[in-house]
Amino acid sequence: MSRTVKQFLFTLHLGLSLLLLVHAQDDQSEFISIDCGLQKFTYTETTTKILYISDASFIDTGESKSVLNEFRDDYQQPYWSLRSFPEGTRNCYNINVTSGIKYLIRASFVYGNYDGQEKASEFELHLGANLWESIRFENASVAAAHKELIHVPLRSYIHVCLVNTSSGVPFISAIELRPLLNASYPTQVGSLALEMRFDTGQVPTDFEGYRYPFDVHDRFWYAYDRDDWTQLSTSQTIDSGFSNDYQPPSIVMHTAATPRRENASLVFFWLPADDKASYYVYMHFAEVEKLRANQSRLQYITRNGLVFYELFAPDYLYTNTIFSPAALSGGQYNFSIRKAENSTLPPIINAIEIYMLKEFLELETNQEDIDAINIIKSTYKIKKNWQGDPCAPQAYLWEGVKCSYPQNESPRIISLDLSNNNLTGPIPDFLSQLPDLNKNKLTGSVPVGLIERRKNGFLSLRSAM
Repeated sequence: MSRTVKQFLFTLHLGLSLLLLVHAQDDQSEFISIDCGLQKFTYTETTTKILYISDASFIDTGESKSVLNEFRDDYQQPYWSLRSFPEGTRNCYNINVTSGIKYLIRASFVYGNYDGQEKASEFELHLGANLWESIRFENASVAAAHKELIHVPLRSYIHVCLVNTSSGVPFISAIELRPLLNASYPTQVGSLALEMRFDTGQVPTDFEGYRYPFDVHDRFWYAYDRDDWTQLSTSQTIDSGFSNDYQPPSIVMHTAATPRRENASLVFFWLPADDKASYYVYMHFAEVEKLRANQSRLQYITRNGLVFYELFAPDYLYTNTIFSPAALSGGQYNFSIRKAENSTLPPIINAIEIYMLKEFLELETNQEDIDAINIIKSTYKIKKNWQGDPCAPQAYLWEGVKCSYPQNESPRIISLDLSNNNLTGPIPDFLSQLPDLNKNKLTGSVPVGLIERRKNGFLSLRSAM
């Protein structure tokens, strides 16, 4: 598989004539667009018209930095600034979301030699208690990446965390969340990490990709470079009524790839990240030619020579999405879109999306315990680096916190040490939600709730020395 387009080039220029094609109903009111390291609070990006906000209210650690001026022409404004984390092993953003809603979550990284070292670092990106991706760059001069995840949060917030792996200072440029239709991108289990997304009907030459406002969900679409493919197109709008749950943009779907050679097939493949990786593939088809009565376009799909999807004819000006109902595994991912024997026209495909299955198995801390400890953090202005989940994963347990890990259940906070924090004032009753208050410097009368927990054997109270 060849890609000449720069996958991580974020300029994505939009011409005025193309902007006129954007539907009036495009709406970014539910977008969350965070410019990490931004000094001022908000701005509207001039090309996409997306409103970006500062990350200051989502994190209380890290340092605001900027890429060198020589890199700015290559990127849109959200990638001019960044936040770096020279201190602490794990630093986390806390972002409020709507639980149960399917989101596209994108984390972007543009090094831009912000530190003058000409050496991009390596680090980990976590979603909550689980590893999302390892961030590595082949070349510091073009060190840029974005990582996308389709994920349904189970709680009313998510934590996006940068973890120092002793290979340089972690940093991040932007965090973007885009709601999707829950019926789109179905899986049997887990979340989906983007492997590749292609507008197969586009030629890479002078094509830098599409995003919002052409795509209502702000997905990035790039050209797929194949010398043995050619393109078909229509000036008509595709999916004028948004009949498809995936809502691929009309500007992507109004072009299609077809084989250059008569009777040839459209072949695409990818190499797995490792032998244990599993994938979901979503293929988008729309007929872009008005067929005559004596014409037909019948095609079918094979994987590794076996039928993957039986005969079908793409609908004229409407998207049909064909996907794998279960995760694909086995290490062989050779797909072929073939012309049926009685078809008069060759096969077509308009767009392809491929995702790696991510099963986030690490359970987050019990919500009641999190609520209680966050009240403590806020009330007493705790200065410790309490970031992300208090108990999970165990390697990044909060300082002064001890947890239990019941099998197949959320971790519980069993001990909290607030000593050496110079805390003063009466002990609030909400501390009764925590099972241990050893070694703290709180003063004043003991609330009834704490006394009851001590009588019942659920809590020990000792004065700090």
